[in-house]
Amino acid sequence: MSQRLPSYRKIWDISLPIILSLVAQNVVNVTDTAFLGRVGEVELGASALAGLFYISLFMLGFGFGIGAQILIARRNGEKNYADIGRITDNSLYFLTILGLLLFLVIKLFSPYMLRPMIASDAVYHASLDFLQYRIYGLYFAFANVLLRSFYIGTTNTRVLTYNALIMAGVNVFLDYILIFGHLGFPAMGIKGAAIASVIAELASAIFFFTYTFRRVNLHQFNLFRFGRFDWKVVRTTLEISVFVMLQYFLSLAGWFVFFMIIEKMGERPLAISNIIRSAYVVLMIPVFAFGSTTNSLVSNVIGQGKPDYVIPLIKKVALMNFILIGSVVLVSAFIPRILISVYTSDPELISQTIPSFYVVMSALLLFSFSSILFNGVSGTANTATALLIEFITIAVYLTVSWVLAVRMKLEIELVWTSEYIYFMVLSLLSFLYLKSGKWRKKLI
Repeated sequence: MSQRLPSYRKIWDISLPIILSLVAQNVVNVTDTAFLGRVGEVELGASALAGLFYISLFMLGFGFGIGAQILIARRNGEKNYADIGRITDNSLYFLTILGLLLFLVIKLFSPYMLRPMIASDAVYHASLDFLQYRIYGLYFAFANVLLRSFYIGTTNTRVLTYNALIMAGVNVFLDYILIFGHLGFPAMGIKGAAIASVIAELASAIFFFTYTFRRVNLHQFNLFRFGRFDWKVVRTTLEISVFVMLQYFLSLAGWFVFFMIIEKMGERPLAISNIIRSAYVVLMIPVFAFGSTTNSLVSNVIGQGKPDYVIPLIKKVALMNFILIGSVVLVSAFIPRILISVYTSDPELISQTIPSFYVVMSALLLFSFSSILFNGVSGTANTATALLIEFITIAVYLTVSWVLAVRMKLEIELVWTSEYIYFMVLSLLSFLYLKSGKWRKKLI
C-alpha cells in the first residue's frame, strides 16, 4: 500500500509552494506589526484587535473556499474535470455576494460591536481607523481565496508562490511609504497599513486571474464560463462549506475573544501578545501548509475510491510536519531576542515578550500533530463533525484562558499556556473520530 500512497516527494512538492506562498503572505502581517510597533503601542494593539475582527469575518469566505477546495479535490480524484469549473464559477458568484454583505456589516456595525469589547479609548478609535479602510480588500481577498482553492484542489500549487511574492512585495513597499510618509506621501500610521494591505490584495487578484486565463486549460476544467447562477451547485458546496465557514469563524472569533481577555490586562500585555501572535502565525506556516495538503490529498484519495489510504496518508504528512516544525522550533529557541526585535526596538518590551515566546514555541510541537489530524477530518468532507470538534475545543480553551487571566490574574506568559489545552483537546477529538471510521459513510 505504501508504494501506491502519495510519496513523501509528492507531498513535499505540493506542500512547498504552499509554504512559500504563506511565507510571502505573512510578510504582510509581519511588516504591518513591525512598522506599527515603531509607531506606538496603541497602534500595535489596535492593529491586532481590528485585524482579528476583520479576519474573523473574512474567515466566513475562506471557509467557503475550503469547502470548494474539498469538492474540487474530490472531483479531481474522480477525474470529473468539467464539474470543477462549475464549482469554481458559482463559488465566485456566491463569494461576491457574501463580500458585499460582510462589507456592509463591518461598515455599519463595527463601532457598536467593538465599543463594549475594548476598554482603552485610544485603542478603540485606532481600531476603527484601521477597519474603515481595510474592509475594501474583502472583494479581492475572496477572489484570491477561490483561486487558491482551485490550484490546491487540483494539486497545481506552484503558482501560489508567484502570487504571494507579488502580494508581499507590494505590501512591504506601500507600508513603508504610507505608514511613515515617504516619497512625498503623508505619514498615515495605522490607516496607511490598512490601505497598503488592500492594494496588495488587489495586485494579487489581478495576477491570479491573468495567470489563470493565460496558463490554465480553461476548456478542460470548464472554467470561467460565467453562465447563469446555479443554486444547485452552490447548495452542494454549502452543504460542506457552511460548517467549515462556521468552524473558521469560530476559530478566529475564539482568538479574538482571547485577545479581548488579554486587553483587560492592560496595553503592555496586549502589545506583547500582538508580537507573539504575529511571530506565532509566521512560525505556524509549515503547519498550515501541510494541513492544506492533508485536506486536499485525503479528499483526492477518497475520490479515487481508496479510503484505506486515508490513515496511512495522514501519518506520512504528520511525520513530515513534525520534523519540519521541530527544526523551526529548535532554531527559534536559540534566537528569540533577534526574532522579537523584528517587531519592536524597545529592550524592555523584548525582554518581557521572551517568556511568552518560549511558551508558544513548545505549543507548536503539539500543533504539528493536531493540525494534520484535524485537517484529515475536514478532508473526509465530514465538516459538521469538524465544526463540533472545534466548538468543544474553543469552549475549553476560552474557559481556561479566562480563568488564568481574569480569575487568577497570572502573568501573560502563563495565560498563553492555554494553547497547550487547545491543541491537546483538538488532537484527542480528531484522533478518536478518525479511528472510529464513521467518515467512510460520507458521500459528496
